[in-house]
Amino acid sequence: MSQEANPVALSIIIPAKNEAATIGSVIAAATLEHADAEVIVVDDGSTDDTGRIAEEAGAMVIRHPESLGNGAAVKNGARAARGEVLAFMDGDGQHDPRALDRLLSRLDEGYEMVVGARDSGSHANVGRLFANGLYNEMATRLSGQRILDLTSGFRVVNAKLFKRFIYLLPNGFSYPTTITMAFLRSGFPVCFEPIRVADRNGKSHIRPIRDGVRFLVIIFKIATLYAPLKIFLPVSGLLFATGLGYYAYTYFTMGRLTNMSVLVFSASIIVFLIGLISEQITALNYRQS
Repeated sequence: MSQEANPVALSIIIPAKNEAATIGSVIAAATLEHADAEVIVVDDGSTDDTGRIAEEAGAMVIRHPESLGNGAAVKNGARAARGEVLAFMDGDGQHDPRALDRLLSRLDEGYEMVVGARDSGSHANVGRLFANGLYNEMATRLSGQRILDLTSGFRVVNAKLFKRFIYLLPNGFSYPTTITMAFLRSGFPVCFEPIRVADRNGKSHIRPIRDGVRFLVIIFKIATLYAPLKIFLPVSGLLFATGLGYYAYTYFTMGRLTNMSVLVFSASIIVFLIGLISEQITALNYRQS
């Protein structure tokens, strides 16, 4: 059935992997608060009864034969959704569907995306709190807008605008970072609404070592998604200043220009050109979307 033939006001998309213990109650709570909403559960290669329980609870279920990642589940859920507004929440019981009304009310004020911003007590551990604080601060400096929670998976968004940027979204856990920076880069208003999340039921799918490296990559993704030159230009300037300083030292001590100075000067120019090209590619990506 096409989206145009039978649209709905709200689609609630829940990516889930091995959430059999909680998915039924999450769907029940969501439908209790929003009876007319379309509820879509994307079963991302679960090895338990997540999909069956979700269907019995009344959700439309999309099954992945193997785990493709949280971002892939979100993208496939969004493609299947018929709602004019998309709401994303986790299937582990952390997100309270009753908070959706507060987020949806902010859309009526003219925002195109409203993110449920977790307070400091809502993070699983100190390491996660520190990492998210680092992402938020960097994104704030790049965008010029105060960003309270860049990585929150609890959000509501204009469906048409979200689907414009699906091609940018990764299959992993960094999709919230990507979509938030994409909206800000394109000039769409984004709002952060404070929320409190419950303790997670079950085991987290995030692994500290594997995903620690992945989260470091998010920092570079933030920069390249929004304004590459804001990162590459200072690095280029630092390299140029280093080369200039070393040249001054060798000139006064040895009376000549050394190969090291030339190498550092060359590196500064290369970094600047990479940043310039990245800036143009980023601008073309957003223009095409």
